[in-house]
Amino acid sequence: MGDERMRSHEVTGKQNLLDASGEICEAGWARRQVWDYRRKDIKAPAFRIKEWDYYMVVHDGGEEDSYAVCFTVSDDGYVGLQSVSLLCLNKENPWEHTETVLNVFPMGKLHLPENSSVGDTVYEDKRLKMRFHITENSREITCEFANFWNEKPLSAHILLEQPDMDTMLIATPWDEKHCFYYNQKINTMKASGEVIFDGKTYSFSKDKDYGTLDWGRGVWTYDNTWYWGSGNACIDGHDVGFNIGYGFGNTAAATENIVFYDGVAHKLDDVKIEIPNDVDLYDMDSPRYMEPWKVSESTGRFEMEFTPILDRFAKMDFKVILSDQHQVFGRMNGKLTLDDGREVVFKDILCFIEKVHNKY
Repeated sequence: MGDERMRSHEVTGKQNLLDASGEICEAGWARRQVWDYRRKDIKAPAFRIKEWDYYMVVHDGGEEDSYAVCFTVSDDGYVGLQSVSLLCLNKENPWEHTETVLNVFPMGKLHLPENSSVGDTVYEDKRLKMRFHITENSREITCEFANFWNEKPLSAHILLEQPDMDTMLIATPWDEKHCFYYNQKINTMKASGEVIFDGKTYSFSKDKDYGTLDWGRGVWTYDNTWYWGSGNACIDGHDVGFNIGYGFGNTAAATENIVFYDGVAHKLDDVKIEIPNDVDLYDMDSPRYMEPWKVSESTGRFEMEFTPILDRFAKMDFKVILSDQHQVFGRMNGKLTLDDGREVVFKDILCFIEKVHNKY
């Protein structure tokens, strides 16, 4: 019973993220940004620090007109990975293309904001211009990517509405000294705008489309495998989002498993993601990613079947630095139970779940 309470430890008091020795002051999860992250407080070398802003915007137009776009600005110490992904998620002919610009040893030169709610994230070079602009109640994404694919450019202008609502923040340590994971997930942001590529406009409308933010800062151990899933939908007139995952440090104090219902967080306990033939945490080749998966929660509040549509597979292997990822998009069916006992039925909810193995 004690372990269950610890995994649900909610932090509510405003405080520094790290103490004078570079360790987390109070591990746990929070609905709002109660921790103050300051890069100067980190005691690990600069090449060990990981900082990233990742946005995903999804349009669910059914089996014949669904698509998504992802934007990443990251400074991972050894390397910077600035990328854009465009995905067609139609059942009959799904496809995706990801283009990435690599930077060697950025180590803080990108000056990513220390607060997820203040300051712009900007990346510019001769080929790629990308900006995440934050206002009090919105986030604006602009992107110009020359020669994105087949010598054709991609442009994007998307607005995400962020009213006053709960989010998911987590601060967890690793067992290795000075290593920590600090992360915020923001779900159910209503999206409007467009992406233009190869003569086609991919439009987003706030009456049915959503964006998600994954904002991370921390010092990771060298070799890690994680599972992460997220999705948003309008269900019976209610905005519903979920975030599930594990592999992010020592989660004795908290997990990041959570559901959002009309802007209110409903915390989940431990979640298990079952990929067919996923027999080894570090084995990325054996799992049968395109067969149905099972997702379950330890108290029975989140029971789902996930049917894949597209595996966004990417591998980068420079021996010392490795990134092997399977971000699988598909549809979720099942039910979840809110804190007050109400049941919410998921029917063909477009979302993703990923398994990623990194050495960096």
